[in-house]
Amino acid sequence: MEQEILELFNKWNEALQTGNPKNVADRYAKDGECFLLPTVSPIIRHNHAEIEDYFETFLKMQPFGTITESNIRVYGDIAINSGLYTFELNGNDGNRVSVDARFTFIYKKEEDDWLILEQHSSILPEAN
Repeated sequence: MEQEILELFNKWNEALQTGNPKNVADRYAKDGECFLLPTVSPIIRHNHAEIEDYFETFLKMQPFGTITESNIRVYGDIAINSGLYTFELNGNDGNRVSVDARFTFIYKKEEDDWLILEQHSSILPEAN
């Protein structure tokens, strides 16, 4: 089961690689059940239209994510994956940069697929 949940990140990351915000939003549960606390926006996204709007901008940076630490828990038809990931993306100067961030994905099993109920992503603070 843990590998199945870990694979959900890869499906989401593959949706990012398409460059199409709708493909990414399709990985989220239906409107009224999903929301996104995004990494590079102060606006919480509550539905597919708002999630697509966020990814419209984020995908222009051509992001590619790699999980560096994963902590998976499964409770029936709900699964949580929290940890750390690194994103490679285009910086303001056009060069690729690496950004370390924390994440939590909460998934819900719907028929034969797991969809994202909630995602929280925030830039990893520097160590003190």
